[in-house]
Amino acid sequence: MNGSELKILASKMAGTKNAVIFTGAGMSTESGLSDFRSKNGMWNVEDPMELATTTAMRGNYDKFHSFYSRRFEAMGNSRPNAGHEIIAEFESRGLVKCVITQNIDGLHAAAGSKTVYELHGSVNKVRCMDCGAPSTQQDFIGRNPCAECGGRLRPGVVLFGENLPEDALKSSWDASETCGVFMVLGSSLQVSPANQMPSMAKNAGAFVAICNRDVTPMDYLADYRTNMGIGEFLMKLKAELE
Repeated sequence: MNGSELKILASKMAGTKNAVIFTGAGMSTESGLSDFRSKNGMWNVEDPMELATTTAMRGNYDKFHSFYSRRFEAMGNSRPNAGHEIIAEFESRGLVKCVITQNIDGLHAAAGSKTVYELHGSVNKVRCMDCGAPSTQQDFIGRNPCAECGGRLRPGVVLFGENLPEDALKSSWDASETCGVFMVLGSSLQVSPANQMPSMAKNAGAFVAICNRDVTPMDYLADYRTNMGIGEFLMKLKAELE
């Protein structure tokens, strides 16, 4: 994305005042968290089918528990980066109406974003595998049983093979179809049905911008495309919007 194109994007955001920000794992790499599908991503080191499925949760709980306990620790030690903070500032200025995120780290809310649709759940939520009663991260990590029924605990995240939360998904569909700018930050756009949202926005007349280090299968939709770092990109966009 060159300077003139960035000015156009800033102009569209300022003019419509209802941009949607869609974020993936690349949004949080500058907070020290690994992404999934890049060259050095998590799923190139570990097999998600052995770690992040309902089959793994019920059939190999030790490995499942170890994986998510390590993720809890990593995310607990992470903090919002400059990109998260700029997005929250954009929302407070009325430029962004919501954040749709595939991330489970809770960093958008921690940075101050108010309207965040978490498509894949959150590690900040824990519940019983059997009765669904809420619990805590501490009880999960300590392998304490459910206080209600004695069952095993699980993180409140969407595992492979599970449906996305209906409320968050519907709100995300609605936002995608009514926004003036749809901006993708740090997502490979390979996971359905969320990867359909840029197309929905484009078909409804939105300007689509994609900032991702690697190419995505939806790049052809983008009115603007850059592979610069997300923090750098958002800082430059913020400067254009001052």
